[in-house]
Amino acid sequence: MNITLIGMAGAGKSTIGKALAKRLNYTFIDVDGMITQRTGISLQALIDEQGDSALTRFEEEAIIGLGQVDNCIISPGGSVVYSEKAMRHLKKISTVVFLDAPFRNIVKRIPNARKRGIVGLGDRSLKELFEERLVLYQKYADFSIRLKGRENIQRIVGRVIQLCFETET
Repeated sequence: MNITLIGMAGAGKSTIGKALAKRLNYTFIDVDGMITQRTGISLQALIDEQGDSALTRFEEEAIIGLGQVDNCIISPGGSVVYSEKAMRHLKKISTVVFLDAPFRNIVKRIPNARKRGIVGLGDRSLKELFEERLVLYQKYADFSIRLKGRENIQRIVGRVIQLCFETET
């Protein structure tokens, strides 16, 4: 079994994902890290040099390239929901959990969003992206966890485990 964490940049996908992987003794897969390793440049540099579509394409290729992994926590970038192909693959190989952080918390965690490598910020505000993506995160999620801001990471990890392993489908 695999678990994919989706949500906006700053929602806590990496922090919660690493803690979840440690608790379950799973492998943590950071898709943004895979992209920066493959390209040799930051996500923002990739967007600046090649455009949003390049990052989206690299993200889709990285996810499809995962193939049939097992016992992994997958943390894709927040823009993964723009690729139906990538999301279909993630839904096929994993349980998808949406970390639903309020906008005010996202802004606090990424005060300089324009340097973070976020797809779509060239022509829209962070608030507009947040509202646009919210619908997509909800569409693809098997489960959602509403975050308030100062949660205990281990409690969130416990909730993810409870939802993914103890909920009857």
